[in-house]
This record gives sequence, C-alpha cells and structure tokens, in this order.
Amino acid sequence: MNLPAALLAVLLSFGPSTYTVKPGDTLYSIATAQGTTVSALTALNRLQSPSVRVGQLLQLSSTVAAPAVQQIAGVTVTAPAQVRMGDAFVLRLSGTRAQEATVRFPSEVGEDVRLPNEVLKPVVSAGGTLVFGRVVLGKTTPVVYEIRVGEDVMRGSIPVTDQRQATQHLNLPSSISSRMQDPARKAEEEAVERAYALRTAQQWSQPFQVALSTRLTASAFGQPRTYTAGSPVVYHYGEDYLAKPGTPVRAVNAGVVVVAGKYPVRGGLVVIDHGLGITSLYFHQRRVLVRVGQTVERGQQLGEVGSEGVSNAPHLHLELRVRGEATRPAQWMNRIWPQ
Repeated sequence: MNLPAALLAVLLSFGPSTYTVKPGDTLYSIATAQGTTVSALTALNRLQSPSVRVGQLLQLSSTVAAPAVQQIAGVTVTAPAQVRMGDAFVLRLSGTRAQEATVRFPSEVGEDVRLPNEVLKPVVSAGGTLVFGRVVLGKTTPVVYEIRVGEDVMRGSIPVTDQRQATQHLNLPSSISSRMQDPARKAEEEAVERAYALRTAQQWSQPFQVALSTRLTASAFGQPRTYTAGSPVVYHYGEDYLAKPGTPVRAVNAGVVVVAGKYPVRGGLVVIDHGLGITSLYFHQRRVLVRVGQTVERGQQLGEVGSEGVSNAPHLHLELRVRGEATRPAQWMNRIWPQ
C-alpha cells in the first residue's frame, strides 16, 4: 500500500523554520519574537482562529531547508536537512535498486532505544521507497543512517536540534503515584512492549487525524517532568488533551487493536497497530469500547475520556510511536499540515 502524499509531506517538512508553542505563548507574542505577523502565521498554518495550544508546532516560513541527497549503487537517498529530538522522519530511496537496499541507524547504539540499529527494509511508496526514522527524546547528537545495496555501503548524518522546555513538577498525591508500584504494572508493560515489537503491513491510507475535537492541552510532548517531590526527571512521551469525562476518543487512523483494557498506570488503555512499526496509544479512558484483534477505521470511537490510572484530572494522553519510540503526535496530524 502506498503512503499518502499528505503524510509524506508532513514527515518531510520539518526543519529550523518551525516553532513549538510553549506555556504563556500567544500567536501575537510568537509573531513578534520571530519577526513575522499574526496574519502571516495564520495563513501559513491555515489556522481557523488566532488561538494556539501548548505543544502545537507552527511553521514560521514557507521556505524549508533543502533535503540532503546522496547516491549509492544506482540508488538516490534523500534525507531531511535537520530534525528535532522527538521527531518522526523518513528517508526516501529511489532508483532501479532501491528495493534491494537495507537501512540501519548506527547512532542508536548505546542510546535508550528499543531494538537499536535494527536492519530495516524500505517500503514501497509513491515516488520511491522509504524508511521511517525516529529521534529519541533527549538526543541532540546527529542521527547517523547507513544504506547497504549489495556490497556497497554508504553513511549519512542528520543534525538534531534540542527542544527546550521548563520542567513540570506534578507533585501527585500518594493515592495516585502509588499506582506506579502496583504489581500489575509488569503485565501492563509487557503488553505495550509486545505492541511496540510488531512489524506488520501498513494499515492506513489516509492522513492521520485528531483523537479528540478539543485542542486544549495540559502537558506538551517531550516536556521534562517529575511525578512526586524528589523523583527523577523523565520526559512526557505524549500530549495531554483536556476534555470532559465521557468525551468520545477516536482512532487517529486505521489499524488493528493490539491492547485494550484497564491498567494501573495508563488506566483505560487502547493501543492500535497501524503497521510499519507505527502504534498509537490512548491512556486514562474510563470506558474502553473495542477489543483486541478488532480492526478499526480512522475516526472510529475507541472509548471515553476519563481519569483512570496515574492521572489527576480527566484528559486523554495520546502517543504516536515509531518502532516503540515516542514521536511528536502533533507532527502527524493533518489539521496543521492539510492536503
């Protein structure tokens, strides 16, 4: 199945000409700081209103840095000029031997990443073949990729920029934080790790969509945080969308449900395998309305917003992962980069 052109454009469009909305930002303050205007940002990002949300990614310029292009054994490799920690991205391969190639990311060795340096086969796409990449949260050194075609080997690198966010201190009461020590958490972690290891065929054919109609966010993707006083600083691996209890939670795209149930940390949890190592996760639901093995369509209701698990208010925690590693959910959504 071919990847939709809209999604491909989204994944290739990131560079230094973007800005992530931070707490306290307004469209006016962003425009002033970046030397542009509210009307220009509104038009460029096709915003329906001047309101912005924490974690939203705004394009600041219509000019995107030119991608890096290399060649090896009759294969042309196109990589992003730059990525940020937490980004998903693609390497595009074209040419007569593109489907013979294998791709690895040697820079993952020694990083806190699942299946580092995994040997990947590109998938067929309109205009060539491609491989999904991921930039682990906390990584600021370049992403190194290796392309092998027969006996020929080529390496390239992609610069990585940091995302600076203030640390969030949640200070959860013990009645909530104690759930992280629940003995049932082991089974919970095993269930999601099995989902991350899946490498099935692509399930979707349309751009990804929002899981909730609300755009109100409580915690941004990648924000450093502590759960209790003195606890270690960890990254926030998704985006939190505030909503009333019972608000329908919908699938961001087509796929197969691989986890569905109630768990001590994630609460009412649904995990969808979209294929190609891409999974979406929906936390803290008060009701789960789908079952494991069920095929779901884009926009289909999965459950209802709640505050189950390690949560202190009703919201949906949404994650989009590439081969088990968290990537920026807003980056996937076509409401920011429409067709």
